Amino acid sequence: MGMNLVILGPPGAGKGTQAVRLAQAFSLRHLSSGDLLRAERARGSELGKKAAEYMDAGKLVPDEIIIGAVLAQLSSLGDKAGLLLDGFPRTVAQAESLDKALAEAGKRVDAVPALAVPDEMILDRITGRRTCPRCNAVYHVKTLPPAQEGICDADGTALVQRPDDTAEVVRQRLDAYHRQTAPLEAYYRKKGLLVEVDGSLEMDAVFRALSKAVRRRLGME
Repeated sequence: MGMNLVILGPPGAGKGTQAVRLAQAFSLRHLSSGDLLRAERARGSELGKKAAEYMDAGKLVPDEIIIGAVLAQLSSLGDKAGLLLDGFPRTVAQAESLDKALAEAGKRVDAVPALAVPDEMILDRITGRRTCPRCNAVYHVKTLPPAQEGICDADGTALVQRPDDTAEVVRQRLDAYHRQTAPLEAYYRKKGLLVEVDGSLEMDAVFRALSKAVRRRLGME
């Protein structure tokens, strides 16, 4: 029987990278909410067509359509594999709706790994990023500086800070994340599903800790 995970983590915590590795380690299909909808759209399903109407109009896709897409993916997997959901659910209402729909399909969320990283560390990581506008190479002023300050090693172009990487924008994104996700973490903690991992560690160490925490939660070790 496949298991289903929901991964949580603030922007800049490296959640996307860890999600891919975790999905491979546990033989899960890694799906972000955007991937879910694009997959249904590509299949040309009724669900996909409905989602496309909202997406093309630049509107938020309703929860029931996203949950329908989750269930469609699960039924296409059969009982052998499961999903790693990334970016959905985002709210307690979505989590409740997802639980109800999964229960009706005889399935459930089995564990919710969550990356915990201090805001100041995320600010440092993101605001220190510099990008080459010509070749898109990415540097960091502290951890991955170019040979010559402010200049791309590859083509000598002046490096820039992307508008999304400024302290003001990052703080806004973090505030929004905490407002939205704190109740979600509390919801899954109450159910005994939340497994928090220190996301400030080096990338491989975070992955090992995540894998171990999920295995322990599922009684695999």
